[in-house]
Amino acid sequence: MEDVSAATYVNQARRAAGLSQRELSRRTGVPQAAIARIERGLQMPRADTLERLLQACGFELRLGPIRGGGVDRSQLREWIDFSPAERLERAAGYGRMVERMRSARPVPAEP
Repeated sequence: MEDVSAATYVNQARRAAGLSQRELSRRTGVPQAAIARIERGLQMPRADTLERLLQACGFELRLGPIRGGGVDRSQLREWIDFSPAERLERAAGYGRMVERMRSARPVPAEP
């Protein structure tokens, strides 16, 4: 499993929500300068602050082990209904998406 930092989570969640650091600050009460430090990896937020920042962006912070090893059983049931050809096409599509994500250039953090 890849280790992802709080800086990455906050930056990507904020960008996915289409928020500026200033707007995220307004929504959460966390100073914009602190958000900038967090996103640059210069400051480690407390868990409750990280949770507040992510929730304001429409994401949820989950801590602890994932029951069932992280397997989404509803998705497995859905895939069982597909034909082998449909499963192959969907899996190939996910593979193409992963490759596009891996080759994407990171967006620099806002000051």
